Amino acid sequence: MGTWSEEPFGNDTAADWAWELDEADSWAFVTDVLQGYAAGDEDDADRDAIAVAAAAVVAHGSGLPLSEEEDAESVEGFLARVGAPPASVVALARAALDKVGGDSELAELWDESDEIDDWRATLARLRDALPA
Repeated sequence: MGTWSEEPFGNDTAADWAWELDEADSWAFVTDVLQGYAAGDEDDADRDAIAVAAAAVVAHGSGLPLSEEEDAESVEGFLARVGAPPASVVALARAALDKVGGDSELAELWDESDEIDDWRATLARLRDALPA
C-alpha cells in the first residue's frame, strides 16, 4: 500500500475510494462501506483504510474541517450534494474507527512505523469530531 501520510486519505487505497465520491449522490455510498466493515470478519489493511476514509467523510460532514494535507475536492463536492450525515451513519463511523484503532491489520502496520502516534492522533481527531 502506497502511504504518504497518516491522514485518512493519505494512501493509495483510501485516495482511490475518495475519488468515487464524485459519483455518489447519497449517504448510502458511505453507509454501505461502514456496514460492510462492521459485518466483516476479514482483517485486511485495504478494508481498514477505506473504513477510515469513510469515517473521515462522516467526521467532515459533521463539521470537522479538512486538513491541508487532504485532497478535499471529492469530499467537499460529496458533502455539498448530500448534507450532514444521519445519526445512524455517525454511529457506524464511530464503531469503524474503534475497530480499526484496535486489533486491525492496518493498526499492526502502523505499529511498525515511527508515525504510529501521529496515526493514532488522526483517528482520535476523527472520533472526537463525531457527535454523540
